[in-house]
Amino acid sequence: MKMLKESKEIEIMKVSGKIAALALKKVLENVKPGVRCIDLDNIARQEIESHGATSSFKTVDNYQWTICTTLNNQVVHGIPGVRKLQEGDILGIDIGALYNGYHSDLAISVPVGKISKDKKKFLAAGRKILKAAIAKAKPGAKIGDISQTIQKGIESAGYSVVKSLTGHGVGRRLHEDPMIPGFGKAGTGKEVKVGMTLAIEIIYAQGSGEVKLEDDQWTISTNDNSLGGLFEQTIAVTKSGPIVLTPYL
Repeated sequence: MKMLKESKEIEIMKVSGKIAALALKKVLENVKPGVRCIDLDNIARQEIESHGATSSFKTVDNYQWTICTTLNNQVVHGIPGVRKLQEGDILGIDIGALYNGYHSDLAISVPVGKISKDKKKFLAAGRKILKAAIAKAKPGAKIGDISQTIQKGIESAGYSVVKSLTGHGVGRRLHEDPMIPGFGKAGTGKEVKVGMTLAIEIIYAQGSGEVKLEDDQWTISTNDNSLGGLFEQTIAVTKSGPIVLTPYL
């Protein structure tokens, strides 16, 4: 597996990332009470395909949907079904595009209608910490620098990292090396190098951070039914620092 990408490969991934971001934007325009998650999936599929790409997630064995949708206590890998969104829900949307042989991967958690101050604070923390973690992806840094930034940010905000789930490299495969845990020690792990393309993920919970696999064999939810959150961007490491390939924030 090729961990370092050439400039021409990163240019293709920029297109892949832009397509995924455009599809996510279209999905977000339709997030409101009464909408079904499967309807959002169809919107994402149509938008991705209209730009000459396909869903990254459909390359995963036995996964038949374009996006993953998670509600409230669900954390990742939720199947978009016929359940209707309700006022006050927190919806996580994970999406990726495969374009000209290269993947992109991004995710965001958003409110459905009006939400409480506690939920707003929870989501704001995830957004903020993702930006801080991305800023650590500079040449010469260590993966542990990114991981510690995530852990310190989440825990100082009063939440828990879901330690069993990680960020990852991305490129010709949706999941490549290196793994990027949401916890760790600065100065440890693999060196961050020019040409790395990374999907940095903030995966966290209001409660303990312990999770379980649901009966559908895909959805991962919190054990204690506390709120889960997911924020993710695909970035490329350049000589001048990280650049976001999936610009939506």
